Amino acid sequence: MQTSAERKEAMASRNCDDRVWDPIVRVFHWGVVACCALNLFLLQPGRSTHRYVGYTALALVAIRFVWGFVGTRHARFADFVRGPAAVASYLRARIAGRAERYIGHNPAGGYAMVLLMVLLGTAGTTGWLMTIDVFWGSKTLEEAHEFLANSIMIFAGMHALAAIVESWHMKENLVWSMVNGRKRV
Repeated sequence: MQTSAERKEAMASRNCDDRVWDPIVRVFHWGVVACCALNLFLLQPGRSTHRYVGYTALALVAIRFVWGFVGTRHARFADFVRGPAAVASYLRARIAGRAERYIGHNPAGGYAMVLLMVLLGTAGTTGWLMTIDVFWGSKTLEEAHEFLANSIMIFAGMHALAAIVESWHMKENLVWSMVNGRKRV
């Protein structure tokens, strides 16, 4: 029979958490979630509040881009951006139910992260361009901005669904890990 100290030690070794997501990554993530929710669902396009929230999202993307080169281990692009073969291999293994667990982003998650950053940056840039004289009233730019915003909504939804599915497969709450920064090692 185990003593309470032995049970605590065994439990601690099974539930060993490590800080994976630093505060900059988490503020970026939840800041972008807030900006997108506000601009896609609550704020009226073209109004100053919509623009300022968009500029905030652009600033967050710029900070995260720099942090992708100089940040902590799992924040760096070098840690999670893999080639197409690695992504395809990971997806085949995931479908077969034998994908390995990653402490940071898995290869597919890395691509999703980069895609969302590009969409956010491009949507923010097209939104800003619509405010300058050269592009004022451009229907093409307005349609591109709307397309990008809708694409963000679709891919963000897919990202959230993937996080839920991965949480279920890996038996750990990935959404909560983006709140507290910790994942099981």
